[in-house]
Formats: sequence, structure tokens, C-alpha cells
Amino acid sequence: MVFLDVDGPVIPLRARVVAGAVPDDGNPLLERIDPADGERLLALDADLVWATTWMGEANEVVAPRLGLPSLPVVEWPEDDVDPLPGLHWKTAFLTEWAAGRPFVWLDDELTGTDRDWVGARYPGPALLHRVDPLTGLTEGDFAAVRAWLVAHR
Repeated sequence: MVFLDVDGPVIPLRARVVAGAVPDDGNPLLERIDPADGERLLALDADLVWATTWMGEANEVVAPRLGLPSLPVVEWPEDDVDPLPGLHWKTAFLTEWAAGRPFVWLDDELTGTDRDWVGARYPGPALLHRVDPLTGLTEGDFAAVRAWLVAHR
């Protein structure tokens, strides 16, 4: 499965010229979504799961711009649990959600602390891949994920 964050990976911080982008007067940042990323994500041939604070809105607003179907959404717990120092607040919960299944996590806030924590505690294979938030998903990111998925099928 592939956990997908929105802000940073799908909507980069830096504006980019995107063929086929759909203008949006309500949220001009949506123009930064590259519709071709949807085809690239589907070509990974893995279960895609939104792992974003957009939650259900990712299916309403982002998925149509990517040409994706409605995807499962990680519903974050409402109680604010302080993670260990340096650990991303999503890390422990995503490992519970994955329940031992192999997973890739695409996020722009991942660090070595998250990778070390998952490597030491998670029973299945996992790739925590940091996406540069300035550029969003690139062909290099997709190549790394494809290679990992092939090696872990």
C-alpha cells in the first residue's frame, strides 16, 4: 500500500507550470496539482491511501484533479498524542493502520528518526520516502517507489 500526503508531495510549495492544470479561484494552490501524477500513482499498482490532514476532502477536491477514484482515508485520532521527540506525529499511527502489511509512505516531513523508529518496531517492510516539498512528486520519486515495490512483491 502507498500512503500519500497532499501538501508538499501532491501540492508543492513552489508554483510550477502544469499541463492540464485546472484553475481554481477558491484555492489557487490547487493549480499546482499535476494531473499526470494520478496516472503515475495508479501505475504503481498498489493500494493508494490518503494519509493527509485533508482527510475526506482529498477525495472531494484532490482525487478528481488527479483522475483518481475515491481512495481509503486514514482517519487520524482526535486525541493529541505527543510523539517521541523528533518523530512525526503520523508515524506510529500509520504503522498501526498498516498492521504489518508492506507499505510506502510519501510525505515531505519524514526524517531519519521516523525511518529508524519504523525500522526498529514495524514487523513488515516499509519505505518512508521523503518528497521535496518545493518540487512535489518527481519522476525520481516514482522510480524509487517502483523499485521498492518490485523488490517487495
